[in-house]
Amino acid sequence: MVTYPGVPGPVLGTHLSREASREIYEQGTEFHIGTITLAANTGTYLDTPHHRYADGSDLSQVPLSAIADLPGLVVRSSDRSVGVSAFEGLDVRGRAVLVETGWDRFFGTPAYLDGHPFLSPAAAEWLVEQGAALVGIDSLNIDDTPPRGPRPAHTVLLGAGIPIVEHLTGLAALPAEGFRFHAAPPMVVGMGTFPVRAYAVIP
Repeated sequence: MVTYPGVPGPVLGTHLSREASREIYEQGTEFHIGTITLAANTGTYLDTPHHRYADGSDLSQVPLSAIADLPGLVVRSSDRSVGVSAFEGLDVRGRAVLVETGWDRFFGTPAYLDGHPFLSPAAAEWLVEQGAALVGIDSLNIDDTPPRGPRPAHTVLLGAGIPIVEHLTGLAALPAEGFRFHAAPPMVVGMGTFPVRAYAVIP
């Protein structure tokens, strides 16, 4: 499950197998304790300000109210660089703004890693000015990813304290609005990013 070039996929293992546990517990009682080694940027994940800024809020400091049970809004765009025009006229204040580009159709394939859609710097600025609560995208990265290039969307959004969710899938199944969005990771001190099981609740 490699979701960014150069970042290794997770490694699953076993700390205690069911067979070994039979030697520890009474007859008929057994358990499995697994292990996992993974990069924080694996699968669908949440970026907190600490991902970009050393003094930014980490996973333990971002309040649950900023990442869970948010009123959601899906913005659909076929542009590679998703600009301000995709959002104009929309009320994004206090909402989880999820950008659907359709790029998730390539998730898990080599095509996913190159030429992906992203949020333009101007759009990131606009979302900050308009008070978006969270911004997500169904793409490799919310920024364009040239080698040694800038990351303006991360810089602007995380600098304003707005969490980011990348590698979303299934946004086509959501209505444009009228749902609640959740993307809560564990509270880990000193980490800025972690996988989430992002989901929406439609009344």
